[in-house]
Amino acid sequence: MVRRRLFEECASLLEKSGIEDARFDTSCIFEDVLEERHPLFSPQEEVPPEKEQIIRSLIERRSEGYPLQYLLGKWEFFGYPFAVGEGVLIPRPDTETVCELALEICRREELGSPKIADLCSGSGCLAVTLKKELPEAQVTAVELSERALPFLKENIKLNSADVRIVQGDVTDPVLAAELTGLDMIVSNPPYLTAEEMASLQTEVSYEPAMALDGGRDGLEFYRAIAKIWRSSLKEGGWICFELGDKQHADVGKILAENGFENITFRRDLAGIVRGAAAKRSGGPNYGKEGTC
Repeated sequence: MVRRRLFEECASLLEKSGIEDARFDTSCIFEDVLEERHPLFSPQEEVPPEKEQIIRSLIERRSEGYPLQYLLGKWEFFGYPFAVGEGVLIPRPDTETVCELALEICRREELGSPKIADLCSGSGCLAVTLKKELPEAQVTAVELSERALPFLKENIKLNSADVRIVQGDVTDPVLAAELTGLDMIVSNPPYLTAEEMASLQTEVSYEPAMALDGGRDGLEFYRAIAKIWRSSLKEGGWICFELGDKQHADVGKILAENGFENITFRRDLAGIVRGAAAKRSGGPNYGKEGTC
């Protein structure tokens, strides 16, 4: 079968299955299997039978709601490649907002070689990106999941990033006491509420619950990290969180109650307040409290 006809059949199947970005997803699968950046530039070229079979199989899985990123086995974050699969949270553009905020702080505070810890690191998208963007930084990725760790290790190697891995529970005070003198903590913690966990979209339901479940109100990890890890920061050190939609007021309150100041929020491209930054008292100010 020629490429154009197969493409239209596959895209049609995904559209009928309710996949929102059916043609984009079909394009990604074609590019991956045919190993070409623009396979439809040759629309009348025959697709080898074995590759047609692979494409149809992947399209069938996608039509059932299986995540595109898991089907491809990789995804891009901040321009860098990351291996993904069942057991690790898929890197999302939303998280790039937190990365941008962290980089902005490091550069404005002139932290040439900051000591950074990425808590709940997962795929390592934050840890690896910060190391690549700040080559002199000392970055530690903290992750508990046995299933996520192989992806974290692979992504550090894939991107040639000198990132230290610590397997541990970020709610453990003993672990926090071992990682001290930090200039910055970044974290995309689990933040879905119990209600949200009970009604996950099909695609999201394939992702690891431990990377999503933030407890009854979605705020358990913010409370634990703000309380336990504050002493791991230097005076004047910064903490940067990713937030769920409409969580910024609660997270801001948690940070203030735990001795953080200059609490700043950052919106993502959709206008949702997605990032929060706050400073441990004792250092120079960074901006003013508010939403930007």
